[in-house]
Amino acid sequence: MREESEERVAGGGLLHRRALLVGGAAAIGGLITGVHAAVSTRSPLSMLTPGAPLSGFDGRDRSPDGLQRIVPDLPFAGTGSSRTPLQLLKGTITPNGLHFERHHNGIPAIDPAAHELLIHGLARKPLLFRYEDLLRYRRETRILFIECSGNSGGLGAAEPLQASAGQLNGLLSCSEWSGVKLSTLLDEVGIAPGARWIQAEGADAAGMTRSIPLSIALDDAMIALFQNGQPIEPAQGFPMRLLLPGIEGNASIKWLRRLKLMAGPAFSREETSKYTDLRADGKADMFSLRMGVKSIILHPSFGLDVPGPGYYEISGLAWSGRGRIRKVEVSADGGASWAEAALEGAALPHALTRFVMPWRWAGNPATLMSRATDETGAVQPRRDLWLAKYGGGQGYHSNAVQSWRVDPTGKVMNVYA
Repeated sequence: MREESEERVAGGGLLHRRALLVGGAAAIGGLITGVHAAVSTRSPLSMLTPGAPLSGFDGRDRSPDGLQRIVPDLPFAGTGSSRTPLQLLKGTITPNGLHFERHHNGIPAIDPAAHELLIHGLARKPLLFRYEDLLRYRRETRILFIECSGNSGGLGAAEPLQASAGQLNGLLSCSEWSGVKLSTLLDEVGIAPGARWIQAEGADAAGMTRSIPLSIALDDAMIALFQNGQPIEPAQGFPMRLLLPGIEGNASIKWLRRLKLMAGPAFSREETSKYTDLRADGKADMFSLRMGVKSIILHPSFGLDVPGPGYYEISGLAWSGRGRIRKVEVSADGGASWAEAALEGAALPHALTRFVMPWRWAGNPATLMSRATDETGAVQPRRDLWLAKYGGGQGYHSNAVQSWRVDPTGKVMNVYA
């Protein structure tokens, strides 16, 4: 009967393209034959053994052109983060091997043929989805940034850290991601009454879990399978990861194995003792998931000094978890005056936007700053205003304006202005 209802448009079984718009497995005539009812599953071996360590370039020390991620010395090689060398890259797309890493117990080795995604809890029909099943769903492709909520946390230090733009802000990367909309899979299982949250779990040895409002999952969340045209690298969650546009990176669970529909959040370790924002009044903000509007100057910056008076181009990146960047302003006098920079290319929602500003340096001391405004009207705050909101030691969701001081010799230093 289903075959009779399909609209054939040419020989050999070709169907009308509107079949793509319908969505899930049942709607397209049983194409996804491997999707099956959920049964009890044990934790995979990848969750029982610490995974591989961080690396300079996805399993290698360096990339073919010598670029590498910034990898610190760590007591446990698989627990911590490496950073993208933002100041050495052009454009807005991060090469796969230079995408920043954040792991809590190493990179698991996962056989995609054996990996399954379970969606259960307050679901009408709990289901297991194999990797090969998801490859047969209609995919969407979007350019999106991922930013760790601890990115730029060094701006809270008592004294400015003298480090490169990548060392200070490199828990940030942007890629073209392709995958299956999470809402499509949730339609397959059916959301039962009372479901308001969804808990995601990864197949790594840390058993990373985060609670996410169902509204975010139903909006633009994706089960990502490809990054910049290639299968996701193991360090980025192969064979599949959750991707939540504009949301702090820790919630975009890598090596995704389970999604549980729930009435409320789970209050796991990662959303109680970690990834919360201590306020100045002693209370803490929980589930402050969306990243704020932000920009950083990459040229000039620490380690990229100005050789002498003359004409230069100030350039950097801007982004917002709320949508598109509307404008970026630049100051060369410590915020006394501002001018609007040029944006290169289209400003896409939840993606990096590069900005440039012409600058003729006369050799006098200068303090360079940038501030971004997004399409909601939110403006990047100065450091003193950002600090005033929080208690001591706040290291999450730092989107304060960063300043670079250029001295008369052209040397560039990180300063608080």
